[in-house]
Amino acid sequence: MGGCSCSVNAFIERLPRTEQPSGTLSSFVNAIIGSGYRPAILLRMHVPAATLSDARVLGAYVIFISSYLVFALGKFPGLKIDRPGAAIIGAVAMIGVRIVQPGETLRFIDFPTIVLLFSMMLIVSNLHLVGFFEWSAEAVLNRLPPHYLLPAIIFTCGILSAFFVNDIVCLVMVPFVLSITKRMNLPPLPYLLAVATSSNIGSVATITGNPQNMLIGSFSGIAYRDFLRHLGPVALIGLFMNWAVLHWTHTRELRVRVEDVQRIPLPPLNVSRLRKPVIVAVMVVIGFFVGVPPAMMAAVGAAALLISRTLEPHKLYEDADWGLLVFFVGLFVIVGAAENAGIVARLLETARHWNVQHLSAFTGVVAVLSNVVSNVPAVMLLKSLIPGFANPHQAWLALAMASTLAGNLTITGSVANIIVVETAKKEVPIGFWEYFKVGAPITVLTLFFGWIWLAWVG
Repeated sequence: MGGCSCSVNAFIERLPRTEQPSGTLSSFVNAIIGSGYRPAILLRMHVPAATLSDARVLGAYVIFISSYLVFALGKFPGLKIDRPGAAIIGAVAMIGVRIVQPGETLRFIDFPTIVLLFSMMLIVSNLHLVGFFEWSAEAVLNRLPPHYLLPAIIFTCGILSAFFVNDIVCLVMVPFVLSITKRMNLPPLPYLLAVATSSNIGSVATITGNPQNMLIGSFSGIAYRDFLRHLGPVALIGLFMNWAVLHWTHTRELRVRVEDVQRIPLPPLNVSRLRKPVIVAVMVVIGFFVGVPPAMMAAVGAAALLISRTLEPHKLYEDADWGLLVFFVGLFVIVGAAENAGIVARLLETARHWNVQHLSAFTGVVAVLSNVVSNVPAVMLLKSLIPGFANPHQAWLALAMASTLAGNLTITGSVANIIVVETAKKEVPIGFWEYFKVGAPITVLTLFFGWIWLAWVG
């Protein structure tokens, strides 16, 4: 084989200069020979390299646009393909047309984000199974006057969502709210809207509040305390704004009967089952605050909770959102392939043309894009813009703030909203306009304050 290689190389060297390949094809020939592949490979090619490259780039655009179309619509028209399915199909297609080589696929996947997300799912699932969230909510309500039911739900959901993934908070709180409002003879709609909107607002405060914040925390390297210090006030003031809007639109004329609230009992709990998960969760949050990498700290906490004599591990696995994990993996590959194909570079050039480095413009772009394609795909698409900004730290925080708060605009703006609507629909159907007339002012007010706050603190 070595002699054959030398003979071919010698033959190429003796070719007249005018007969040597030129342009892109020449570079391709030199790269192939230099890499140790046999030039005979070239003889089996039927399509010029430049043409093949253009075809691949075109294929990448088709795959990318089709994938993001499904992310925007929630399904592919005429087919039962959801967002996780579209992410996997898009990733496989990108590999199939060789925009991404199979061997380089893993380098596009941000494993700290996947580990953090999965570990937090296990921790929150454990807390859910032992009744921690229900106990916390009723403990708060039984210590407040009955006319504070609305703010109690808002701040309970907001605070829990700040430190744990907000989706599970909504899943647990909807049946609880339906039960409470039924006992108190109150219309459940405003309190269900409070669960959805406050869980979104509260989750903006920390890296572990929602999936897009986990992505941003991993890509930006912003510490947990720094993140909370900048966005915690946005969440807190946002919860007060949420209370004001919901009170004005729904509850200012309601009258709560004291005797109904006094009869609400705390749920029966096995304190011994509650103790370990709570201790582990508290230690994990402390670890976040002292600077332990979030993925590592969450993984240690999840591993500790798997060591159990009472709780079956398969129950934790059943509670995990595997579709979301699949969605993340596929999306990492799609966006990585888009970078290879130059799609992201085109977007960067467009962004420079429209001057989105200004905080107000960037906030608006993030909010719109998050409602068009959903917040996680929007963050994945915009993450490449931020390193070129004059103040990347502020831009990362603005991306987290706007992509999260924009989720309150419509029912489909966030997964938390969809969970509330779907869980409650048998008893309380929530229509688009019923949600929008509350979601729109809450979104505008919280985004405006978030923008002003980040512009002031930098």
